[in-house]
Amino acid sequence: QVQLVESGGGLVQAGASLRLSCTASRGTLEDYGLGWFRQTPGKEREFVAGLSWIGRATKYVGSVEGRFAISRDDAKNSLYLEMNSLKPEDAAVYYCAAATPRGYGDYRVPEPHEYAYWGQGTQVTVSS
Repeated sequence: QVQLVESGGGLVQAGASLRLSCTASRGTLEDYGLGWFRQTPGKEREFVAGLSWIGRATKYVGSVEGRFAISRDDAKNSLYLEMNSLKPEDAAVYYCAAATPRGYGDYRVPEPHEYAYWGQGTQVTVSS
């Protein structure tokens, strides 16, 4: 079982960039499908970006396509979300998530319901 810890959130102006990081305080991320979600008060948690179990397939919600980039560094046991051209509507608590290893080669990006492990979240605030 993996435990996830996010970092890198903060307060920035619109148009700025931030890089979120997620590390495993216990376990290794190497065999997990990985993703980022976000949530604002009163709204459901929203899928932002996902990375396949095997390979480097990615998927993004339309509103961040071309501005955000998800990546992983298995040597550092870390997941990242590079966020560029931030907008006030990107402000939220961002969560990293991991989908249980498949036991076989799965090149898909996990569906939202397949994520089983969650970090505690990191706040991103974007001022206009």
